[in-house]
Amino acid sequence: MSLGFMSEAADSTDDILHPTPNNPAPDNYTAGYFTGHRGTKLRYGLFRSHVSPAAGTVVLMQGRNEFIEKYFETIRDLNAQGLWVATFDLRGQGGSERLTKNPRKGHVRRFSDYERDLEIFLEHIVLPDGRLPFFLVGHSTGALIALSAAPRLSNRIHRMALNAPYVALSGQGVPEGVIRAVSGLASWTGFGRMQLGKDMSRRPFEGNPLTSDPARFRRNAEIIAAHPELTIGAPTARWLHETFKAMSRVSNQTHLTRITIPTLILAPVLDGIVPYRAQEELSRNFRAGQLVTINGARHELFQDRDIYRAQGLAAVEAFMPGQDGGFDLSETAA
Repeated sequence: MSLGFMSEAADSTDDILHPTPNNPAPDNYTAGYFTGHRGTKLRYGLFRSHVSPAAGTVVLMQGRNEFIEKYFETIRDLNAQGLWVATFDLRGQGGSERLTKNPRKGHVRRFSDYERDLEIFLEHIVLPDGRLPFFLVGHSTGALIALSAAPRLSNRIHRMALNAPYVALSGQGVPEGVIRAVSGLASWTGFGRMQLGKDMSRRPFEGNPLTSDPARFRRNAEIIAAHPELTIGAPTARWLHETFKAMSRVSNQTHLTRITIPTLILAPVLDGIVPYRAQEELSRNFRAGQLVTINGARHELFQDRDIYRAQGLAAVEAFMPGQDGGFDLSETAA
């Protein structure tokens, strides 16, 4: 099937991106749309560092129900390290095309669609316009996509840093096994587009499992209030079923052995979405991986308090070649 590639770029934040008073856009960027797998229109941004020469380009893979604007601060931090940043909103969320008539449904047809989108993005946006070497930083679902696609990315991606990779699910009030069974049954019986769970896009700060930082939580809530079209509600049964299958696949020893890209796993100990023990187990079976534990951090490390967030950014900076030093994975990968 033809990829049907198309790219539209714009230089005005008013056209593509949506800054808010407490969340200005980074300087020196290009934003636009490209055509992903099966013709889906996906929003992207390429953010250039003022540091010359550039240390490389980070491909930033977002989590479920995230969008480019949420990462403006992190993008500026990476730019300050001399890294360009290329990111896109996953299909069905953010500023990208929705996949169902109801735009609030968090849906995907096949998990492999995410992987194809990433490969198209690398080929048509990052490779022509980015700066070598290429790295990947992924959060949650974005990290799961990276893990799943990684065996095919070794000739493009130099190193990966994955925060809270979505390899297990907790904190839902229902055991993961029950959710797996229900979502699988619904998908097999033609109810894959039925939403399961509650819409948590406007959850209160108190008791949230994502971040302990009230200022960053409030900033992200202000973005959503100003641009509610960027968010989605509960996932569909199909989305859950497809991601559960991907979780099982990437956690398999055979798959992990096929990943040769040196990988840093940033594991927040107080993660209320992806249990820490699952991330620790993943690292034990992952020869190319190294676990960095962030004590006290919650699921969204890059949105958390400075004391935790700074540890994650420092680990990324040290890990990416071109920065001072760098991690040596020779012992952990032996």
